[in-house]
Parts: sequence; C-alpha cells; structure tokens
Amino acid sequence: MPENEETLYVASPSMFRNHPIGFALSVILCPAVIGIVIFVIWYLRARSTELTVTNLRTRLHQGWLSRSITEVWHRDIRNVQLTQTFAQRVLGTGRIGISSSGQAGIEIDVSGLRDPDDIKKLIDKYRAAAKK
Repeated sequence: MPENEETLYVASPSMFRNHPIGFALSVILCPAVIGIVIFVIWYLRARSTELTVTNLRTRLHQGWLSRSITEVWHRDIRNVQLTQTFAQRVLGTGRIGISSSGQAGIEIDVSGLRDPDDIKKLIDKYRAAAKK
C-alpha cells in the first residue's frame, strides 16, 4: 500500500438485503440439514468478498482458500455502473461495476453492497481528483 493511501470504505455483500427470499428459505430449511449447508456456504461466500475503496484505488478481494484480487486505480477508471432491482432499491443495496481504460469489460463487479449510491459518489469524487 502506498504511503499516502488512505482507506475510505470497506464492505462485504449483505446476505439478507441482497436476497431476502433466499435468506428466508435457508432459515426455514435450517431444521433440515440442507438449510444449514446452504446458509453456511452462502455466509462464507459473502464474507470472503470484500470491496475496499481508498483515495487512490478500488480493490475487490474474493476468496479465503483460493483468492482473486482485482484493483483499478482511480485515475484509470472509465466507467462506474450502479444497478439496482426494485427490491434492492427498497432494501438499500445494489450492484457496482467498474471498468478501466485498459480493459474492454467490467473489471470489478460486486452485488449486494449497502448504499451503492454513496459508494459510487465516493469513487467518482476520488476519480475526479486523480485526473486533475
């Protein structure tokens, strides 16, 4: 991490807010072993995904046993996408997609983050500052 880098935001996807029906079904199925298995796998996947926004870059870290890390420097960001279904808007979650000038597609894509508007505004603020 560069000396002048400051962490501004760190979060993992929300389980309930992102998929409330799936969450309720897994809780209902907990008396049966299948519900516990679904819930534990889902929990581990959600907790092993982390989006970090600093004043210099945005980083997506996925996985515990195996891992994938994708970073996009704010000076290179070409596009920030925010997508929300009706249910996600009501529950305050959404999907953030980030692409850079060096790639054709979306490099960072994570769904289920709380307050995606605030995340997008934060990225846009430091993206504009990096281009000055």
